[in-house]
Amino acid sequence: MGKILTRISAVSFLAGIILFSSSVLAATGAGVVTHLSGTLTAKRSDGTTKLLSVKSEVQQGDLLTTELETYARIKFTDGSEVVLRPGTQMKVEAYAFDSAKPESGNSLLSLVKGGFRAVTGLIGKTNHANANFNTPTATIGIRGTHLGALFCQNDCGGVPTPTGKAPDNGLYVDVAAGAIVVTNPLGTQVYQVGQFGFVGPNQPPIIVPPQQGIQVTMPSNISQNKGSGQGLGKTGGSECSI
Repeated sequence: MGKILTRISAVSFLAGIILFSSSVLAATGAGVVTHLSGTLTAKRSDGTTKLLSVKSEVQQGDLLTTELETYARIKFTDGSEVVLRPGTQMKVEAYAFDSAKPESGNSLLSLVKGGFRAVTGLIGKTNHANANFNTPTATIGIRGTHLGALFCQNDCGGVPTPTGKAPDNGLYVDVAAGAIVVTNPLGTQVYQVGQFGFVGPNQPPIIVPPQQGIQVTMPSNISQNKGSGQGLGKTGGSECSI
């Protein structure tokens, strides 16, 4: 009888471990890939590299990389969405979200290179301070926002500009809805709807005229919601694709 009880206890113990491990694995999920036009990889926090596809899970700690001609759209558990341009690297530095307590959530994404468009989810809408993007030249704080960001480091030769010349090195931002606040050790600047910004190396954030600004654009098959023909946000009554 004692051996039977010991075996039952062992089985219960192992089952408990499996359930606990499953809950821990589930808790690491930050989002999911919803649209993809090419090759997207994730370097995990354990050092392994995984090739992602549509419906693949994105985890906290992932360094996401899009190859040439690849656009990838990711939806996070708080409803926020990010579209990565080709040649982009972005790391999910920190991400935590509880739908019962959205104000306690935290999202920190780091743009290493390339560019993205993003719309805010519940974390940014309930607690602005807890939703941020890091870039090599500044931090972007979001305020119920639809924004674009592009970081150039001698790799933006194919990006269209008003002058036709390659963009200068630095961070370019544009705001389609809401507002953002861009900060670095040299200054802070708030950008409202329709405004464009630039942060050069060792320079404070500045507002640039629309005719000199760079808007990060995405193809419609990635930026639009399938079947609805609608973008992820609207501003001024007009459709605004991510």
